Amino acid sequence: MRVVLTGGCTGGHIYPALAIGDKFRERDPECEVVYIAHAHGMETTIVPAAGYDLKIVTADWVRRDKPIKMIKTLLNTLKGRREALRIIREFKPDVIMSTGSFVSVPAVLAGHAYGAKIFMHEQNGFPGVSNRAFAKYATKIFLGFESAREYFKEKDKIIYSGNPVRRDFYGRNRAEDRKAMEINDDSFVITVFGGSLGSGTTNKIGEALIREFGGREGYTVIFGTGKMYYENVCADLNAKGLADMPNVRVMPYIKDMPAFMSASDLVISRAGALSVAEVTMSGRAAIFVPSSNVTADHQYYNAKAVADNGGALIVRDTETAAPEVMELVRELDNDRDRIIRMEKASFELAPAQAADIIYDTIMESFR
Repeated sequence: MRVVLTGGCTGGHIYPALAIGDKFRERDPECEVVYIAHAHGMETTIVPAAGYDLKIVTADWVRRDKPIKMIKTLLNTLKGRREALRIIREFKPDVIMSTGSFVSVPAVLAGHAYGAKIFMHEQNGFPGVSNRAFAKYATKIFLGFESAREYFKEKDKIIYSGNPVRRDFYGRNRAEDRKAMEINDDSFVITVFGGSLGSGTTNKIGEALIREFGGREGYTVIFGTGKMYYENVCADLNAKGLADMPNVRVMPYIKDMPAFMSASDLVISRAGALSVAEVTMSGRAAIFVPSSNVTADHQYYNAKAVADNGGALIVRDTETAAPEVMELVRELDNDRDRIIRMEKASFELAPAQAADIIYDTIMESFR
């Protein structure tokens, strides 16, 4: 079996694709996999580090603001399709597995022209433009959330799988991960981050957490700022006398998310589909602050699925988000039994079988 993975720009598209690739390698050790993406996303570092061969093609955002920009997008997409078709003809894949974003468009178009079977995975409750636009080419469409079903015309192709997460999230031990990171076993560990790109709102929350718990015995704060914010956040913390706290770890990007999430008592984050899946797979209590800058408010509905089951709390992204989050943190700090109940409720929603469902469905299509 030969498989092309495609989708990228952010971790929310890349990591589900890698989880699917890992499942193919696990179930079929002779499977060959390549990843097609473009040269300016996070995939350029994440994909090779995961042990996959990365092929670069031209891709471009859909730009609606000016006709001249739409023409540029079209020309770049056609160029990327030609480049992807050359790669595909040489590799001869059986399957094109797309996790969406504009990065995936050249490979999907080329795969359709070549005649490979195309499968799509939609992570969010509201589908992205590329997956909706090219769903007609798909053999099956896998959903991370049931709420996305209504937005696809091709109802007979849809299968609910959940969002696949990397195998590194499975079966972790909190005590062992804390020991490896030199975090006391009895520390109350709070991890805050704003997704792979970071966010201004979660960074305000990170600063508030440092003000509250920095230097206090029995607490640890893990703060992922996002790469584009890191230098400014560090300079700001330094100017306010909040830098170099021994129990605070500030980093641009949390590379070993499985270990840090495992070590945490409480996770505070945006509610992108991948973050929600990883939180539940880790079985962690969470405070979600859904981004207000997403189509159809889909991050809120991602978070609501967990909150409705008792595994998370939701704070809206407003000017008062940081103080509201801090009030909830204090409440949970004073009610550790509630955190234990939230952890159990969170894990009940873990998409543990997602990658297996996707693999089995794809293989069934060849029988």
